[in-house]
Amino acid sequence: MQTLISGATALKIPLSREQVEQFRVFAALLGEWNQKMNLTAITNSVEVQKKHFLDCLAGMPLVAEELGAALPPKRALACVDIGTGAGFPGVPLKIAWPNLKLTLVDGTAKKIRFLDEVVKALALKNVTLVQGRAEELGRDRRFRGQFDLATARAVARLNTLTEYVLPFVRQGGLAVIYKGPNAAEEFVKARNAIEILGGETVRFSPVSVPMLDEARRVLLIKKLRKTHRQYPRQQGLPRKEPL
Repeated sequence: MQTLISGATALKIPLSREQVEQFRVFAALLGEWNQKMNLTAITNSVEVQKKHFLDCLAGMPLVAEELGAALPPKRALACVDIGTGAGFPGVPLKIAWPNLKLTLVDGTAKKIRFLDEVVKALALKNVTLVQGRAEELGRDRRFRGQFDLATARAVARLNTLTEYVLPFVRQGGLAVIYKGPNAAEEFVKARNAIEILGGETVRFSPVSVPMLDEARRVLLIKKLRKTHRQYPRQQGLPRKEPL
């Protein structure tokens, strides 16, 4: 885990021995389960540390800065990770930010079972697992407008993804979206959707992932107004007919 430790130091994110061990166990489970189901194409240990763990942690300083908080933030904010897959970015953020009250959402039952194993093995507290689609859960009163933070990484193009994510965020909360090299082009097409859904872009920043020579951006959207009740639209429409 030396790559993780060095990278976290560069990001000024302190990690205890216990937290490093949690990352080690997470990586081991990812490799074990990946042999029986498709969780990630990245299997090399060093690459997992860079392209999954540090890539997720790289957004944390921006969030802390927007919150006016130290690293890691001490506030026990409620965060939902939409389309979490194998737990990214939610689980790395939870390990590094223990006070986070995390809800992991994914539509695939097998991935939820994997995450249940991860939560138990890492002894993570205040983590809820939910199987379901964002279009349906975003209309459910138990989830709609209930979160201080909503995160997403590698789920869909921005003009679709904002419709998945913003309905979950309370007024005054933040959507934290991780994107790759096509982020600028996607952002231009997503500005209308952000406005319609009640958001305002507060940061659209390139981020440097330690030891990774690939373009990354993090988009922070502040929720200014409640999302109109017609959104999210029914399953499939956000992809087929993005705002």
